[in-house]
Amino acid sequence: MKTVMIISDATGETAERMVRAATLQFSEPVSVKLYSRVRLESELEQLLEKASEQKSLVVFTVVNAEERELIGKLVERYAIETVDLMGALISKLALYLGAAPAGVPGLLHSINDDYFRRIEAVEFAVKNDDGAEPRNLPKADLVLVGISRTSKTPLSTYLAQRGLKVANVPLVLGVDPPEELSQVNPHKVFGLIVQPDMLMRIRQARLSHLGMPSDSSYGQRAHIDNEIAYAREVFRKHANWPVIDVTNRAIEETAADIMRIYQERPPV
Repeated sequence: MKTVMIISDATGETAERMVRAATLQFSEPVSVKLYSRVRLESELEQLLEKASEQKSLVVFTVVNAEERELIGKLVERYAIETVDLMGALISKLALYLGAAPAGVPGLLHSINDDYFRRIEAVEFAVKNDDGAEPRNLPKADLVLVGISRTSKTPLSTYLAQRGLKVANVPLVLGVDPPEELSQVNPHKVFGLIVQPDMLMRIRQARLSHLGMPSDSSYGQRAHIDNEIAYAREVFRKHANWPVIDVTNRAIEETAADIMRIYQERPPV
């Protein structure tokens, strides 16, 4: 299996997401390895020597010009294929802005008000997952509503990492949604729906993973059809809730749609 080695003088999280997203375009398996906060010459040399031995592709995000120059020399010595994710962009921005970059690693993740806001939002999402605390629904920036396995939890977590306090409410066949949901500004509420064939496959896989019988109603098409019909009935009663079909969509795609709609129609 071929390897992509990511070297960063900060966390490298953004670079890793970019690389993993790019690898999804290829059917060949790829091992992605992240090495974060690499700031010593000895560390760089060891990693690049290892990359040479493994014939890895090296993707690096290093903001310090001297360190990038060092990488350039080592890369030439070890004959390694590389991609500089930050260098070209920083150079272009420096020319465009007519200013020199700070060259300080990790500025994106500096501890500031935004950092603490995101931490608070993640804690809120965890505490208010799957309808755990209905009394907190009016405090949420966003509320996601849908039946089981419509990506409510991963979407809540993803959006929380962007600083939004997100709660999610499960729709259960034969059970009315919590009364507190009616107290939430409808511009903050989003319905999630999924096509029955896809949902059945997801739930059957879930049952198998949990070691539960495959003939459980949870994974049966008739029961799923009834659940989806119930969800659509709830959504019809709340015409102001945007409804998003999550079938075959990545979390990032659905989150982008939610953010776009949320920003276009701010709460009144």
